[in-house]
Amino acid sequence: MTDRMPPVADSLPRKRPISAGRDWRLAEYVCVAGPEDRPVEERHDGVLVAAVLSGTFSYHGDTGRGVLLPGSLMLGNHGTCYACGHEHSRGDRCVALHIAPEYFQELAASVAGSAQYRFGATHLPPQPGILRQVAGLETLAREDRMAVDEAVPLLIEALLALACGVPQRVQNVSSADYRRVARAVALLETSYAATIDLEELATQATTSKYHFLRVFRRVVGMTPYQYLLQLRLRHAALALATRPGSILDLAMESGFGDLSGFNQRFRASFGLTPRAWRAHHGRFKRTVR
Repeated sequence: MTDRMPPVADSLPRKRPISAGRDWRLAEYVCVAGPEDRPVEERHDGVLVAAVLSGTFSYHGDTGRGVLLPGSLMLGNHGTCYACGHEHSRGDRCVALHIAPEYFQELAASVAGSAQYRFGATHLPPQPGILRQVAGLETLAREDRMAVDEAVPLLIEALLALACGVPQRVQNVSSADYRRVARAVALLETSYAATIDLEELATQATTSKYHFLRVFRRVVGMTPYQYLLQLRLRHAALALATRPGSILDLAMESGFGDLSGFNQRFRASFGLTPRAWRAHHGRFKRTVR
């Protein structure tokens, strides 16, 4: 699955971009090819991990041949050619994550012990946990790009640990790392309502994005995005209890861009809807919507 498609009429997969970061891009591919269509030949322009959500197809690459079924995880090494065919069925749908080679090398060096790691198989059989992570990227993309930016390396960590048969390593935290995390927390505390991404936090910490994510999670117990969401929710709860104004306006002031998503997150965290929270904890009598 790459942008360089051969000129094969209607049997080509239809690509729908979902989201993208500096080191990754996420897209949906829907194919309607059947047994009468010749296999589509392409070349991976990055490292690929794709979740097969429906349909069955054959995959032939540098690591052999395989038949991928719903739930399978398709694996592709950077720069290798491959072919996909539908000899026994028609059509499929996949959510595919393309990862920049340099970023994958950093992840592989940490988890697999070698920056030169390459997948040794065409695919993995259904792995419910990892499949949910890949398919869930599409949902996360509707919330915030920072959420996907964090989810991508965590997914590859889990996938590499499974493929290599090694447990995930516990991240060691240096004194410099503690200072980096402290500065990042201070920035989030003062700028929680602003648009902040993982790249910016890592740049402020003068370290790589992946290293920053690992040490932050190790020190704080959650990812930067999870911490940011908790900050926003706490500020929104305080505003609802102490200030007049519409729920939408206060949610927006707290950094949320979508009222429906805010309502769902608020209820999950506090056990009440924003309206019920205000009715129970509000310190003013004026009724506002």
